[in-house]
Amino acid sequence: MKNENEKYDVSRETFDLLKAYEASLREWQNKFNLVSNSSLEDAWNRHFLDSLQLLKYIPETASSLCDFGSGAGFPGMVIAVALKEKTPYLKVVLVESIKKKTLYLNEVKKITGVKAEIINDRIENLPRQKFDVITSRAMTSLDKLLEYSFRFCKKETLCIFPKGKSFQAEIDEAKKKWRFDCTIEDSEQSEEGKILIISNLSKCKGVKNA
Repeated sequence: MKNENEKYDVSRETFDLLKAYEASLREWQNKFNLVSNSSLEDAWNRHFLDSLQLLKYIPETASSLCDFGSGAGFPGMVIAVALKEKTPYLKVVLVESIKKKTLYLNEVKKITGVKAEIINDRIENLPRQKFDVITSRAMTSLDKLLEYSFRFCKKETLCIFPKGKSFQAEIDEAKKKWRFDCTIEDSEQSEEGKILIISNLSKCKGVKNA
């Protein structure tokens, strides 16, 4: 059986950084409510491996990634740490509106040495710019995620969104306002979970500018 670092194609050094990240999460959880206490008991599987499974969907040619609603860094900070050695040219931007969580993200940045940009603001307030990849986990509905994403998408942008058992209903609702291609992949960490990989995002006719 492969070691976990080999399974996700990260070096032993990167794996050790992720374990240091996990240890810091447990320490900071005592100060701030970063994740649910129930998920903290199995944080490695529930948060870290759940984030690492997204790596295989990120194109090697991607040079920029934006993570919406990063929280304690899942999946954006985990991705930044995992790709630090392999693709050091990847610009990672983490957007989180809650100040105490951005304080924690900056602590993880120090611990791991990643060059991620951490923004304490609401997504709606960000200046328009384009990213190769957009990620977000457990932040809001797919319809709302696509509304947030639209200003930051170019034709080739991939949006990678883990979702739960209501994924199909969310897709159906989103298609009332948006046109997009969607590949649905099974989650490795949840029997009911899916990973939506969305591209070619555009508004349906008659929908006001996002």
